Amino acid sequence: MLYKYKGINQGGKTVKGSITASSIEEAKQKLKSQKIYYNKLEKAKEFSVEAFSKRQMSGVHLSSMSKELSSYLSSGMTILTALKLMENQHQTEKRYASFLNATRTMIDEGKSLFVALNTQKVYAMPDFFLQSLNVAGQSGKMVEVLSNMSNFFSAQSKVKKQVSNAMAYPIFIFVVALGMSGFLISFVVPKIIGIFQDTGQKLPPVTEFVLNISDFLTAHYVGLLVGFIVIVVSFQLLYKKVNIFHMQVDGILVRLPLFGALIQNHELGRFSYILSLMLSSGVSYAQAIQLASGTFGNRSMKETFAKASDKVLEGNKLSNALYLVKGFKPKRNFLQSLALGEESSEVASILLNLSKLYNEENEDKLKLLLGLLEPFMMLFIGLVVGVIVVAMLLPIFTMSANF
Repeated sequence: MLYKYKGINQGGKTVKGSITASSIEEAKQKLKSQKIYYNKLEKAKEFSVEAFSKRQMSGVHLSSMSKELSSYLSSGMTILTALKLMENQHQTEKRYASFLNATRTMIDEGKSLFVALNTQKVYAMPDFFLQSLNVAGQSGKMVEVLSNMSNFFSAQSKVKKQVSNAMAYPIFIFVVALGMSGFLISFVVPKIIGIFQDTGQKLPPVTEFVLNISDFLTAHYVGLLVGFIVIVVSFQLLYKKVNIFHMQVDGILVRLPLFGALIQNHELGRFSYILSLMLSSGVSYAQAIQLASGTFGNRSMKETFAKASDKVLEGNKLSNALYLVKGFKPKRNFLQSLALGEESSEVASILLNLSKLYNEENEDKLKLLLGLLEPFMMLFIGLVVGVIVVAMLLPIFTMSANF
């Protein structure tokens, strides 16, 4: 990886440039050996064709690769033989087979698994995963680490699949409800109510209300559709490209009454599990925190933990650093559990248990939320259709009463 730096050299002159290293810790050591005292050091953005064409490896492939490789290595195979076998088994998956071939070729040239995975040009892979393999290769824990990583990515993929499957039915119902309501209001209601208007009869307030909505949608549906698309696209662009906007939105999301707790549990649970895995793999505490901090999806939480990781490099404990930095404050039980782990030197085991607790808590809350969502959607459909039906029937009842 490429890192940019700015600082002062031994002669007192301001210098800046870039340096290649496998981690930020290695970059710091290289600058120290060159007697450069940096005041800014960050990962450089690479705009090469290879970097642009790299696709993030999916959790399913990461889990599958880790599980297969762990299984083959535990049976006594070498990494090279295992990768050859995996490549033959996945010939139909062109991109994945190309990735395995590139990795195998570099290992055949004498490079380590970490270097091969880090330098191949097919897939981008998580830094915490690569660094864990780097340490595992040096400590002889490759099988154990690969097995743990497989379980982690498999669990993450399972959670995503469960949420997607659970949300499919409510989303389908919602789309059908909108389509049916739009069809009734735009096409059916005007024709039926037009009959009563021709008789000169005064329409009830509910009917007038529905008719006004129908006229508005019929006259402005193109503008509403274009406006909706513009708002959605603009929001996505701002969210991806403007850091301040991204931070503000994520800050709001994490503080929402119900969804905020779900987001916090998910993010803190994942951080705890990854940090526990890396510590068990032999990664140093400071480096593990820095790498695990980069896995946050919520940018507000990511910023807080990134600042805290800098203070850990200065010698602070993570629990104290999180109290000191400004911004998002994690849940109290997380900070207390972390402080207890740091005091007892059992951070890995305590965080592993904490991640299980957060996952179980989220599962219970999601089941309750999704269980309430279905009747709510049915109630919403019934309310909309009911209002439309009442708006069409009231003129009939009024006409009958007059006769």
